[in-house]
Amino acid sequence: MKTPVFTTILLGLTLHLSAQEGKVTIQQDPKIDQLVKLYSDVNSKSGFYQIQVGFGDYQKAQNLKSQVEIDFPDWYSKIEFESPTYRVRLGRFKTKLEAERKYLEVRKKYPDAMLLKPENESKS
Repeated sequence: MKTPVFTTILLGLTLHLSAQEGKVTIQQDPKIDQLVKLYSDVNSKSGFYQIQVGFGDYQKAQNLKSQVEIDFPDWYSKIEFESPTYRVRLGRFKTKLEAERKYLEVRKKYPDAMLLKPENESKS
């Protein structure tokens, strides 16, 4: 006798709960959007440490970049043109410590690699 009553109550509660709908309204201070924009602007202007793996003509740079992507598949890599050569650069490191650690790792595979400071870092 307890089982049919219990089943009926449980079924009734389930149907009642699934019929509910909700609406969420978020009220946000307009200054938050200004802060997010300011944060984005500051971060876009801050440079990153990078590791230059090598350089050469366009075909050599393409081949080198392909090899770098095999050796370091999870790292950001790109080719930049700085007259008269194409340069293969690896990584976007925020801190000098992180960049130096990765640089030591890269030098094992590419002994001629160079660690590049962010462009906006003041020169000492």
